[in-house]
Amino acid sequence: MKKPELILIIDTASATEIILMLRSGEKILAKKKFLAPKKQAEKLLPAIEKLLIKNYFSLKDLSGIEVVNRGGTFTSLRIGVITANALAFALGITVMAIDKEGSIVKEDMRSAKGITIAAPHYDAEPNIGKKKE
Repeated sequence: MKKPELILIIDTASATEIILMLRSGEKILAKKKFLAPKKQAEKLLPAIEKLLIKNYFSLKDLSGIEVVNRGGTFTSLRIGVITANALAFALGITVMAIDKEGSIVKEDMRSAKGITIAAPHYDAEPNIGKKKE
């Protein structure tokens, strides 16, 4: 019997919140949305672990990851995309770039040496190092 797919969806496009979901097929099994202004990097991985444990899953149960890779700030998008890519690589599973509506964004997928990653798509240039006016 084939194991049902379990997809982790990561959305850090907002600078102030994190949205996580677990999906099997078309059914959303669990959703967690919480505020994390300027704390997304610190809160994302523990929140993923909590969501999985609360729903009787582990990282090994994941068959793929989808990550919102556009429509947010430079730092917030980067946190979600990097986390998704690193987890997918470590677990040997697929990662897909999606928009806020959940549609796959194929042009934002990159492959090299057999590894596929989701690339962030920034709406504006980062303001790191820019002089404040």
